[in-house]
Amino acid sequence: MITINQYLLATSLEEAYETLVANKKNVILGGMLWLKMGKQAVHTAIDLSKLGLDQITETDEYIEIGCMTSLRQVETSRLLQEHFDGIVANCVKDIVGTQFRNVATIGGSVFGRFGFSDVLTALLALDTYVELYKGGVMPLEDFVNAKRNKDILVKVMIRKSDSKASYHTQRNSATDFPVLAVAVSQADEGVKISVGARPHKAKRAYEAEALLQGGLTESTIEAAAQKVVEELDFGTNLRAGEAYRKQLAQALVKRAIDEIRA
Repeated sequence: MITINQYLLATSLEEAYETLVANKKNVILGGMLWLKMGKQAVHTAIDLSKLGLDQITETDEYIEIGCMTSLRQVETSRLLQEHFDGIVANCVKDIVGTQFRNVATIGGSVFGRFGFSDVLTALLALDTYVELYKGGVMPLEDFVNAKRNKDILVKVMIRKSDSKASYHTQRNSATDFPVLAVAVSQADEGVKISVGARPHKAKRAYEAEALLQGGLTESTIEAAAQKVVEELDFGTNLRAGEAYRKQLAQALVKRAIDEIRA
């Protein structure tokens, strides 16, 4: 279980950051939904809920999602339903239940880099960036693959485009974690394929994407689906085996690509 010695309701990001780095056992609280899954002695738990970081806004270039924005806000956001073929809003709709999504935050979902994350899988298929308090703005993929350090994820930034996109998952039950998750998008820069819950964290399939740059035909789609399972690694856990995940990956990738070319 988690034990917490002190609690801080931060009044500024600077106060939150200074407290975070003051002790290696100090942590930022998100929606706190996964605390029961860990065993940790926390010295100071830092709450960002009063810093106004729970908004979804639009600029000339980006849709920006504050780190304390709930997954329910993401699901119901008009901006996110209208942009990116709606996959950011759609990717969260099957996460546990509405009460859970009212509390879980986008910041916790992204900063946690969970292997089962629907959110990471969808965002990696888009032109997504994160803004860190000290680290500044960086591509989401760089952040996902970077060494963990003491920083605060302030917001997620998705560059606006006329991309077509599709998101698919397989779950053993309606409210379970995904057995596999696939996101595909097509924009001016080409096709992007992201596969998560392998059961490892989401990852782009660059070799498979390259096979589609000449066009989306039956032969290139079939070749790309096969390349995904050769290029990425898949594993076994209590939800599914490696062989099953590979079969799912081919089927879901083909299904997603068929949707964006329709």
